[in-house]
Amino acid sequence: HDVVFVATERDSVYAFDADDSGVGLLWQVSFIDLANGVTTVPPEDAQSHDIVPEIGITGTPVIDDGSGTLYVVAATKEVADGSPHYVQRLHALDIGTGAEQFGGPIVIGDTVFDGNSTTYVSGPSVPGTGDGSVGGQVFFNARRLSQRPGLLLLNGVVYIGWASYSDTSPYHGWVLGNGGLGGVWMSGGGLAADGDGSVYLSTGNGTFDVTGSQTPAYGDSVLRLSTDDGVTVADFFTPWNQDVLAAEDQDLGSGGVLLLPDQAGAYPHLLVTAGKNGTIYLNNRDDLGGYQRCGAGCDDVVQVLAGPPIGNCYCTPAYFNNQVYYQGAYDVLKAFPLSDGLLSPSPLSQSNVPFDFFGSTPSISASGSSSGIVWTLQAAALGPAILHAYDALDLSHELYSSDRAPADQLDGAVKFTVPTVANGRVYVGTQSSLAVFGLRPSATQTTANEGYGRAAAL
Repeated sequence: HDVVFVATERDSVYAFDADDSGVGLLWQVSFIDLANGVTTVPPEDAQSHDIVPEIGITGTPVIDDGSGTLYVVAATKEVADGSPHYVQRLHALDIGTGAEQFGGPIVIGDTVFDGNSTTYVSGPSVPGTGDGSVGGQVFFNARRLSQRPGLLLLNGVVYIGWASYSDTSPYHGWVLGNGGLGGVWMSGGGLAADGDGSVYLSTGNGTFDVTGSQTPAYGDSVLRLSTDDGVTVADFFTPWNQDVLAAEDQDLGSGGVLLLPDQAGAYPHLLVTAGKNGTIYLNNRDDLGGYQRCGAGCDDVVQVLAGPPIGNCYCTPAYFNNQVYYQGAYDVLKAFPLSDGLLSPSPLSQSNVPFDFFGSTPSISASGSSSGIVWTLQAAALGPAILHAYDALDLSHELYSSDRAPADQLDGAVKFTVPTVANGRVYVGTQSSLAVFGLRPSATQTTANEGYGRAAAL
């Protein structure tokens, strides 16, 4: 049967029947062991309150269909011999039972902090003399690093990205493949990969230096990573004003990267991304553009939509039928047509409902190339989440909104949550539940909500 998996900051993974809420819970695993001093990480220990009231599983897991394995990274605080250890592990769970696979879990990093000094018990390190380095090495600091991006499975290897908690130093962004860059968070967007085995991502606030004698640093950049021999930077793009972006906390890394289908024109292999300032960049994946030391308008990319055309982007765009969809913060949902390898500077259509902080990452459902619906989740700071559905061809035509019927009301919103669409249902995670939406019986359809409604809460 179909299963929906839920991972929480409480360090638990749940499996529910995706079609019948009456079946209940199929299985649950918890990585907490209170009797042995294993808990989630208190936000104050990370010196950040972006994630409250506890830190556990943040990045979206990835599933290997071939082996029936769900991979997930969990953060824990563990007291051993009187010392607090901050540990991050990669778990490989059987999707049928929740049991650990392949002799797991694997400890990614184990860091001890006693209130004054840091001890690196285990974890990777690279040569470097940057922030927090020790003896010419930069160590993986499991206390400082937030595993925010979604995991990527590529050619049998799980790739994982990390950023900081609230830019609290010392930290370095990391990308590891199980098998210092600027922070890699992308508002929860996943690492992207092409058919040639390259991995793409954007980085946030951090040092940018590719000319010095030290190991290159790629803050506020788009990166292409080669996976041919480990993980190495093969190409990059950095906006001409990266120093201003970093100083004003307008990092490029708040937005995820979207690899577009092959396009007509001079550059068939394109990538689109945007950051906190709302500028949209269209890059040639075969030559991302590097860094140009000049001024406005000189970035060596296919296209720059400045202005900006969208609100602050804490989001990843969606693509459908040669249109790119963006929902920026304090802005409406917009559809930008793509023709001959270039984006229209103006949207073809837009919604009438502005979202506040943090905007939204849209999802698309469709019957092939027709009957497209754009789903977005409005996450008000202190209110319930609101699920919206729009006609993909005309975003001014709203098909559904969950705040119109009392039975459809959602619980408190969680920032960066993305609606998941599968088999005619829409799954929405909130602060306290998983809500399932589906088509109403025809006799109960109304013109206000076009026949959609909440089916169950799990």
